[in-house]
Amino acid sequence: MSDINELSFEDALRELENIVARLERGDAPLEESIDIYERGAKLKKYCEDKLKAAQLKVDKIVLGADGSVTSAPLDGES
Repeated sequence: MSDINELSFEDALRELENIVARLERGDAPLEESIDIYERGAKLKKYCEDKLKAAQLKVDKIVLGADGSVTSAPLDGES
């Protein structure tokens, strides 16, 4: 298994979906199920954090009076 922080959002989500499907099938032994559940929880948090960061960036996009689009720095950034 690769380091979660090195995954793209899409790859992390795909892996999370595979974990959910495998757990739903119930075809993994108990210890393995626990291990993949823990990885799934970490992947879920990683995806949530990525989505939150993307939402903050979208929230900071500014539409100018002339119709131009710019972005404002996130709070606390210069």
